[in-house]
Amino acid sequence: MCWSATADLVAGAGIAAVGAASMALAARRPRDLPLAALPLLLGVHQMIEAAVWHQDGGTGPATLAWAVIALPLLPLWVPAAVLCAAPPGARRRLLLPLCAGVATAAVLAHTLATRTVTAEIRGHTVGYSLGLPRPELVIACYLLATIGSLLLSGDRGLVAFGVLVAVGAAATFTLWRQEYISTWCAFAAVCSVYLTYWVARRRPPAPRS
Repeated sequence: MCWSATADLVAGAGIAAVGAASMALAARRPRDLPLAALPLLLGVHQMIEAAVWHQDGGTGPATLAWAVIALPLLPLWVPAAVLCAAPPGARRRLLLPLCAGVATAAVLAHTLATRTVTAEIRGHTVGYSLGLPRPELVIACYLLATIGSLLLSGDRGLVAFGVLVAVGAAATFTLWRQEYISTWCAFAAVCSVYLTYWVARRRPPAPRS
């Protein structure tokens, strides 16, 4: 989420471009492709929110599309992608965040199917309301699935990424709750650049001629 429609659109396009580069770098390591594609997904997410700004919030298709990515898709995508990329020794313990992600995605998908998600423009932020049942438990499982999977990955680069996500998310969430300004797009850009750097370092060396 950014502070205006224009910021969301520009940031989203830039993040999506980084995601395309990340996927190209991961072409020789197919197991890394789901994680490499994450910036592309985040970029599309930002561009969808530009449409939410333009429709002045509400309950339209853009709001629903934004919620589908943010709520059921990400807590399922991230632990599955980490499981694909993680070293063999870490895969058993990664089943816990993956199971948390599956359960969280199921609850959130059911909630989206049975309730109406609403977006509200609040100055330089957008607030989304869905009326989650037992929100504290859902949030805890969401964090276990996303940040927890990174911290348990067994890969030093992904563990560092998990720390970056945890600290950055706490800071941006605090600013968003105060309805001062939304900086999620800048946070997503930093995360996307880091992931591309991680993918580039993991590429196998090109064969010698």
